[in-house]
Amino acid sequence: MGKFRFEDLDIWKKSIAVSTLIFSISDELDKRHLYRWAEQLRGAGISISNNIAEGSGSFSKKEFVQFLNFSRRSTFETANILIILKTQNLIEGNNFQVLINNLDYLSRQITNFIKSLKS
Repeated sequence: MGKFRFEDLDIWKKSIAVSTLIFSISDELDKRHLYRWAEQLRGAGISISNNIAEGSGSFSKKEFVQFLNFSRRSTFETANILIILKTQNLIEGNNFQVLINNLDYLSRQITNFIKSLKS
């Protein structure tokens, strides 16, 4: 068990794994001097796990759900950035597909967790 509640959440663990992939792509964007894209992608990606972690410190389920909604929306923001990068040929097809699939799966996991907290 982790010291913090969020460390035991599968959605947080998955979001960290996704962030690792996002950071690799952002590093490649930095090497191509596409700093704004790299920064935007990192920010959106890290927001997923940050909101899960922050929300887990809530005193109420309602407040936790609010942060989980922010996290879920960040998966969509991250996916949108990746789609734009793909249309501009700034990300490899394989990396793109892996991340899109992971983001889709993570958004569904977050949705299911939200539903479990509401029931």
